[in-house]
Amino acid sequence: MDASNKTNLEPYTVGELSGALKRTIETEFGQVRVRGEISRAKRLPSGHIYFSLKDETAVIEAVIWRSSVPRLATQPEDGTEVIATGKLTTYGARSQYQLIVEALELAGEGALLKQIEERKKRLAAEGLFDPARKKPLPSLPTVIGVVTSASGAVIRDILHRLEDRFPRRVLVWPVAVQGAGSAEQIAAAIRGFNALPIDGEVPRPDVLIVARGGGSLEDLMAFNEEIVVRAAADSAIPLISAVGHETDTTLIDFASDRRAPTPTAAAEFAVPVRADLLARVREIGGRLDATAMRGLEQQRTHLTALSRGLVHPRQLVEGAWQRVDDLLDRLSRCAQVAVPNRLRDVEQLGRRLRSPAELLKERSGTLDLWTHRLQAGATRLAERKEADVERWGALLESLSYRRVLDRGYALVRDGQGVPVTQANDARGALTIEFKDGVVQAAAGIAPKRKRDGEPKDQAGLF
Repeated sequence: MDASNKTNLEPYTVGELSGALKRTIETEFGQVRVRGEISRAKRLPSGHIYFSLKDETAVIEAVIWRSSVPRLATQPEDGTEVIATGKLTTYGARSQYQLIVEALELAGEGALLKQIEERKKRLAAEGLFDPARKKPLPSLPTVIGVVTSASGAVIRDILHRLEDRFPRRVLVWPVAVQGAGSAEQIAAAIRGFNALPIDGEVPRPDVLIVARGGGSLEDLMAFNEEIVVRAAADSAIPLISAVGHETDTTLIDFASDRRAPTPTAAAEFAVPVRADLLARVREIGGRLDATAMRGLEQQRTHLTALSRGLVHPRQLVEGAWQRVDDLLDRLSRCAQVAVPNRLRDVEQLGRRLRSPAELLKERSGTLDLWTHRLQAGATRLAERKEADVERWGALLESLSYRRVLDRGYALVRDGQGVPVTQANDARGALTIEFKDGVVQAAAGIAPKRKRDGEPKDQAGLF
């Protein structure tokens, strides 16, 4: 090896060199503010946000740890020019340096307006500003919810104006109206009022007022944040926005149900003037009285006109009396003619009637005739039935087995009294019935069948 290439420098390991660079950069750039345009912003499931800051000549990587995200004045969005405050460090695993961001603010009013305009277009495309979503305000709310700073002049102006016009119960949800975390507090207050039960211990407001006093564009940025705009659009309770002065416009104004130019005007929108309302009620009451009187007068006139066409009740009664007298007279005349006629008819019918004795005598002769006929018929029927019985009895007697015994035959029965009709069935004790009596016998060996020509005997039967 050439001696000229030798050196007295001790070699670093990769890790040692990376650590030395990290210490040097963090020492020299422990707190820096960097202006640039955000690109490739992404939030990981861990809650950390990674993005790049760039300008016309260079790019630097940046990261916002999860613990710093809630304190940001604005959230990183692609294309937004910002000023990032933090410290510079290195990431040895990739041999790159990066900015650990602790605070983030928009770079100038132009950048703010650009961000607001782009956000407005995106939310409008989702329908959050659709007029059809807007709800009417209640004519006279019982409870009013106010989301604002508890220490500012805004709440005093609202309460004073409500007291002058129409005192109502007011629930105040104090929030920070600017700075880090203010947007989250405002959105949580809107959603918190909506989450109250209708019949709960804490009454649910009938209308909400979200308000703050005037300020710069940066001061009002909390009311341009997406989380606040979405909370206002999702509110089931009618919401009045009153942010800044009359010329100030924030995105919550487009999502609210009614925009008030000032917090005082918001109180005027929320309630009517009590004196005006009472005067209106008295006016309506007077008009109702006048209308009722006119109606009564018209009915009285109409009734009078109708009464002219009515007949006096006495005339109706007198006419009825006359008709009754006429009917009574006609009834009397009819009775004088009809009664004699009816009497004559009764006499004629009476002469045509036969006495009960005559009818009974006539019916008695007929009854005797039918009685004689029935008796004769019953006698003949009995004689025919008796002859039939004798005939069937003689026939039955002729068919009896005893007539067979009379002709010289005998009836053989076994011990159970069952007739024996074949020689092979004759076993044990037998009973033989003749014409003139019964004898007992015992069966022997069954006889053999005889051939033709052999003498016939009954030696084997007994």
